Amino acid sequence: MKTEDLDKQLVTATENGHTISPVLPEGVKNYLIDIDGTVCDDIPNEEPERMLTAELYPDALITLNKWYDEGHIIFFFTSRTEAHREYTEIWLKKHGFKYHGILFGKPRGGNYHWIDNHLVKATRYRGKFTDLVDKEVTIQVFDDEHHG
Repeated sequence: MKTEDLDKQLVTATENGHTISPVLPEGVKNYLIDIDGTVCDDIPNEEPERMLTAELYPDALITLNKWYDEGHIIFFFTSRTEAHREYTEIWLKKHGFKYHGILFGKPRGGNYHWIDNHLVKATRYRGKFTDLVDKEVTIQVFDDEHHG
């Protein structure tokens, strides 16, 4: 699916009789994938000349392209800057990644805590891409029992 066709997948949603932001169809996921240290060697922004020679993590390529082919949305979300777009796109294309877009300028430093009104699932990469499995874990959430 082409990037320009993504909005065509969205489904109208309502809450309490009011239209809210649209959602993806059941079973389709929006994947936001980091680049450095997740699909290739971890290259800091301060050494952009290394970006074109970063070593590919083959299982990342296989898994992400499979998800793309299954109809999921693949966006890279990176701390690389807009100035590194050309190198980044050359590298991704050279290695055959299928994706819909890239979001640059993710805050650096890790320890992310994403707050959103939509369902968010986070998976920490620890060296191997595989199919995702269900697992029960403890997470931090808002105390919505006291929500007015």
